[in-house]
Amino acid sequence: MSRSYRLLSLAAAALIAVTGCQKKSSTTASASPSAKPSTVSTAQPAEVNGEPVVHLKRQQSGDQPQFLGATILPGHGMNVFQIQAYFPGLGVFHVLHAPSLAVANTQYYGTASDAYGDDSFAFGGAFLVPYPNRILGKLSPDGKTITTYWRGHKLVLPANWHNSAHLDQDKHAMHGLILKEQASNVQVQKTANGETLTADMKDAFGGQWLSKTDLHFQIALTADAVDAQITAKNVGKQDEPISMAWHPYLNIPSGKHAQARLYVPANMHTEVNNYQDVFPTGKISPVKGTRFDFDVPGGRPLDEGYLDDNWSNIHRKDGKVVVSLMDPASNYGISEIGFSPQIRTIQVYSPPKAKFAVVEEQFNFADPFGKEWHGRNTGMVTLKPGQSVTWHVQLKMFELNAKKK
Repeated sequence: MSRSYRLLSLAAAALIAVTGCQKKSSTTASASPSAKPSTVSTAQPAEVNGEPVVHLKRQQSGDQPQFLGATILPGHGMNVFQIQAYFPGLGVFHVLHAPSLAVANTQYYGTASDAYGDDSFAFGGAFLVPYPNRILGKLSPDGKTITTYWRGHKLVLPANWHNSAHLDQDKHAMHGLILKEQASNVQVQKTANGETLTADMKDAFGGQWLSKTDLHFQIALTADAVDAQITAKNVGKQDEPISMAWHPYLNIPSGKHAQARLYVPANMHTEVNNYQDVFPTGKISPVKGTRFDFDVPGGRPLDEGYLDDNWSNIHRKDGKVVVSLMDPASNYGISEIGFSPQIRTIQVYSPPKAKFAVVEEQFNFADPFGKEWHGRNTGMVTLKPGQSVTWHVQLKMFELNAKKK
């Protein structure tokens, strides 16, 4: 199904959450969820999927923009579920769009819709490994898997997603194989200006990928930034393709979608067949003169357009990929800064009237093994046995009009 359809089915549950900055209460329309809102406990769970919830924290110092906390779920794919921050004029607020953890844990995680961990990318900030976005292939007779090929090697992947127009058709693989995987060796260390979490996933893909892969996570909270790194190492015996990304639902604090501005430092746009399937056609076109041109100083307003789009031909600032979401009504800005040279495309998801924008800096184009690309390099990194690659991004806040102090 399309993500906009999924947002409708999730909408009402976040009305239970008290912060007012949850994804499900600010979608394109209101709808009654299939879950049971009247029976939700407001107590915050100590565990999700059998693993303790981790809360990174630091004390506020001064009145400048600063991060204060991060809630991470080692039992559900290392999801960065929520980030707390202080911002002048806003006070303490939630950086990510999500319901309360109590709502997520009782109504979504562990339910039928979360069989493959799909609810992990419905809000908060899921990590997408070893493939962000969609992979198409031949659907199995039972509709549970798709088959595709990389360099002649067969891949059988869970068919965990479909569009809303044809619920029994167009099933495909979506957003990787770790969405609800449990991490091990979880450790938290205090630092000079915050806390850092490290964790591992050994043989992370459970035999569903071409080789055996270990993942190492490092998530650091400081006043200035939330820094996330994932290192993938091929510890198996054959070559494998790898890509990585993050899926953070970045809040628009004022809730005013149309006036929010987006800056994307890239001048090529990937065409899709429609916004139900969001399947790439293989055509890449210049953004200049189109509604997809966000490569302008100060960005351009989101207006009332629908975005579930991918940009490429990125230009970097001092070697970094800097994508910014700005909320003039709140004087608020946040940048997602990519450090990895392997980042080749940027995906942004933001429906009309949504109070968020999802920014995904990733290695690859969607459906990277698809015939529509006609042999183009689609960004998947090849890891030979013993080789590793690191995906590294950082969130930083800024004031649009900072007052002199």
